[in-house]
Amino acid sequence: MARFATGPNLRHDPSKGPMRPSIAAFGLKVVIFAAIRLPILRAAVLAFLLGAFGLQAQAQFRDVVVFGAASLKDGLVDADNLFLFENGSGIAVSYGASSALAKQIENGAPADVFISDDPEWMDYVVERKLIKPDTRAKFLGNKLVLIAGAASNMALTIGQNFPLAQALGNGRLAIADPVSVPAGKYGKAALEALGVWGSVADKVAPAQDARAALLLVSRGEAPLGIVYETEAAADKNVKIVAAFPESTHPPIVYPIAILASSTNAVAEIYVQYLLSPKAARFFEKRGFVVY
Repeated sequence: MARFATGPNLRHDPSKGPMRPSIAAFGLKVVIFAAIRLPILRAAVLAFLLGAFGLQAQAQFRDVVVFGAASLKDGLVDADNLFLFENGSGIAVSYGASSALAKQIENGAPADVFISDDPEWMDYVVERKLIKPDTRAKFLGNKLVLIAGAASNMALTIGQNFPLAQALGNGRLAIADPVSVPAGKYGKAALEALGVWGSVADKVAPAQDARAALLLVSRGEAPLGIVYETEAAADKNVKIVAAFPESTHPPIVYPIAILASSTNAVAEIYVQYLLSPKAARFFEKRGFVVY
């Protein structure tokens, strides 16, 4: 047995019989035992807790991957920052034209939530059974406007057969691709209803989405453009010339849904948050209609 150094109080007097361990000596052994063992035990317990709860946290707080229409960006960034602050879960968003995003989803791109700016492209993924049943909801609405550069003196009143081609002169009309991109399809529908599409069809500068069309006007590369009202309000380098009557095009509605392939439990919490009054203020501030 190991011998421990003894102080004056632990010396043994043979005349008093066999030496019994004193309380002081016993306590010293306990202290030394604890000093040796406790760090090991603490390390083992800590490792166990980190392993058990760390893996659980990683599973619970995996980023929610969102495929969202490009026109959502400014409002969605603000809303997502609050969600991260309150819930500890990040949001990773891929922005683009709803048509392109729907095709990516169809091709197996991993995502949890889809927010389209066109019900038809949400219908597209629904028909292919790519969203979870009963998760589709009407999220936001928008308006369509004609824009010019901020320094432009352009003045036009939108109406039947209004002189859009004359106003363009030799310039181009910036618009999202009218063949497949929602903002462009809405713009073309409005111009057709007003009887002016035929006069400007060969003057169109098609862009990949509404945000790209906005930039063409913002940079002075096109004198006029057709974009969402929320896009125009976010860029100080453009001004709204006039708004298109809502009767000239299909309603601009943003549906939202959770994708069938999603295994992220936070996705449902996130969608409920976006549909709540707490998130609504971020989109109302940007000019969206909140349903």
